[in-house]
Amino acid sequence: MVQKAERVAAPKMAGTNRTAKPVGNITRGTTNPNRMRRVDRWLTGPQARRLRMAEDPLVVDLGYGATPATAVELFERLRTIRPDVRVCGIEIEPERVRAAKELEEPGLSFLVGGFELPVPGRPVLVRAFNVLRQYEEADVERIWRLVQGRLAPGGLFIDGTCDEIGRRVTWIALDSERPLSLSMSVRFGSFVLPSEVAERLPKALIHRNIPGERIHGLMAAMDRAWLESAPLASFGNRQRWHAMCKTLLDGGWPVQDGPSRWRLGELTVGWEAVAPGV
Repeated sequence: MVQKAERVAAPKMAGTNRTAKPVGNITRGTTNPNRMRRVDRWLTGPQARRLRMAEDPLVVDLGYGATPATAVELFERLRTIRPDVRVCGIEIEPERVRAAKELEEPGLSFLVGGFELPVPGRPVLVRAFNVLRQYEEADVERIWRLVQGRLAPGGLFIDGTCDEIGRRVTWIALDSERPLSLSMSVRFGSFVLPSEVAERLPKALIHRNIPGERIHGLMAAMDRAWLESAPLASFGNRQRWHAMCKTLLDGGWPVQDGPSRWRLGELTVGWEAVAPGV
């Protein structure tokens, strides 16, 4: 049963020999195979260096849902770049973990837990998708800090959201100190205007897509550039998306990626371009 989302606070230890209650709330658990392919492609692409350089290649899939399919896929994808990777799927619902235990193998495990990340060691990557959206916006920074405090040096926390089959995906990347970037990845043909991805923005931004906020300005700039690139439509949406990204870059937006990522329907901008106003 999914419980009503409660306010989140840091875990409190009741005594030296007792374990704190997992931090967080049970999610709906909705998931589908291959739903996370777009963010995983980013983790095994421009972010692969973090895993390759890690002394301890520990990765956490936080809140993997009712079935462990996406955690298993993450393990299979990451071990192509780091064969000794260790992926731990964490769920706050014990029954989901019991069911996933049957799929454990060397390098892949499952634990009951929450944002406190009850794993031995400090993970170099933590992926939490469609998890924070059920919380209050006021809780997001507190949750971020809790996870960031568990990261290994050079580690990354990915807070993201996607639709049911992974056609529209967005994620915020954070290191141990601050948010770094916002990424968006879409399937060509799944939208009329690129701003439609806004319905899948992470919790920290989804309520900020209003006039006067930076994220709204970015969405509007994307739509303008997309419409201006309409003459390229005859060459395909990939060329049109490339032109849109180039227009944003030339217009002064802090675009962090390049053509090799644009061709995938992906765009990453620096956090300063979208950070919510005070």
